[in-house]
Amino acid sequence: MYNAAYFSMDYVIMQKNDLKALVEQIYENLLERIDAEEEPTKGQVIGYLKDAVEIVSGINDKDIDSIEHAKESFNNSYKELVKQSLNSYKSTNQRFGELTQRNQETIEQCTSKHIDVDTLSSMFDEIQSHMIDEVKKANEVIADLTSKVKILEETSNLDPLTKVFNRRALSSYLGEICSNQGAISYPLHLIMLDIDNFKTINDKYGHITGDKILIFISNILRKTLRDGDKIFRYGGEEFTVIINRNTDEQCELIANRLLTLVSSNRLIYMGERISVTASIGVTKLHAGDTPDSLLSRADKALYMSKRNGKNMVTKVCE
Repeated sequence: MYNAAYFSMDYVIMQKNDLKALVEQIYENLLERIDAEEEPTKGQVIGYLKDAVEIVSGINDKDIDSIEHAKESFNNSYKELVKQSLNSYKSTNQRFGELTQRNQETIEQCTSKHIDVDTLSSMFDEIQSHMIDEVKKANEVIADLTSKVKILEETSNLDPLTKVFNRRALSSYLGEICSNQGAISYPLHLIMLDIDNFKTINDKYGHITGDKILIFISNILRKTLRDGDKIFRYGGEEFTVIINRNTDEQCELIANRLLTLVSSNRLIYMGERISVTASIGVTKLHAGDTPDSLLSRADKALYMSKRNGKNMVTKVCE
């Protein structure tokens, strides 16, 4: 059962040490940002701090669940790839340094004695050959790393932008649910949420703003729904939520609560307040449903909300 506690945006149960570590990380990252800029400005520092506030506000300070473990695993995989690429760059850079030194030594030898054209040509050919080999090795490493990144993206269950589950995870989860309907003794509902006029917002404010809005919506979903509810980014500006153990009426109340939270919370970006609304379609799992039939009903309900004026909930449970 949902109650006001589930919708509270203000609860804080993080431990003191967690908060200290978080502040230290923000401080270190800010110093790195400043060092990376040739002429850092106060505006850049303010922009970073605003982003930091948004990130901290979006932290779910309850117990770590399976999605947090998945996020950690995903991030660690990318960190390992970055480490590999840096080591590769360091090795290649060192080899080019050695070749440059040999090139300089060759020039010095030529200036201290009579030039032997054949010897000089041979030495430069050797240096060129080594440089070509190093470039070839570097390209092979880059190709290998690119392939690994692609595999990670294809096998990950998380959307890298919003940090909720992705469409691949949704397909797998719905497949398991529909294959084991006999073991499910409670109601299960699917909510499909689509941000209204998202293309217009992107065209007016830019894609960075669009990304901020997607993160903004995902944070609202995480803070509003229960730990057992599953949140997925279905694609583009669409999110899908699977909730269980609620009646049709309760599910509709939850969907309307989500609409209210989205429309009443103004996103502020680059000093401008941006109004965001969403449309929602709701459906219910029936005996004999497949992932396609379940999603199709939810999509039909969503389409009806869009057609009838947007910023509303439509339920198609039969």
